[in-house]
Amino acid sequence: MITKKPLVSTLVLLLSLFLCNPMSAQEELPYHEIPDYPEDYSPGNVAARMIDGLGFRYYWATQGLTQKDLEYKPSEDGRACIETLRHIHGMSKMILNAADATPNVRVENPPELSFEELRRETLLNLKAASTKMLGKQAKDFEATGVVFQRGDQESKYPYWNLINGMLSDCIYHAGQITLMRRASGNPIHPKVSMFNGKLRD
Repeated sequence: MITKKPLVSTLVLLLSLFLCNPMSAQEELPYHEIPDYPEDYSPGNVAARMIDGLGFRYYWATQGLTQKDLEYKPSEDGRACIETLRHIHGMSKMILNAADATPNVRVENPPELSFEELRRETLLNLKAASTKMLGKQAKDFEATGVVFQRGDQESKYPYWNLINGMLSDCIYHAGQITLMRRASGNPIHPKVSMFNGKLRD
């Protein structure tokens, strides 16, 4: 008599592998499309929208990168794509910290994250930062800002510095990734519309 138990066990195993697959988890990440815009142009909403714009660009600049793309560098002394991703990841934490002036503390020998981990954490950091900025009024920005902490020493800068610093820098680097992946033979999805914040039909 033929038993169905091996077949059932195999199906359960395959389903478990699918659910635990990081690639399927990537599809649930924020910024596949840019969120609906806020109801008004309050300062916090404008800042949040800028972060959302970065998140959308980063999502598609990094969607489907291959090992070849990650290792690509424009010149011998240039920064490889994966190194640029690590740089953006670090700044995404600063963007999140600036929403409530949480100090940025340098970590010695931080763990080396995989590409999937870098991408996921960066997108989640940006989404959390955007959410924190939504609805803030001008007076609320007194409780925001970039804070660097080195031991007992603390340096604080207003949110203005984040806009022209880390936020603009990340947009700049997302463009570099887009350029590098094209150079390595893997351009971004051809239907991405930065203006509309979604894929064109």
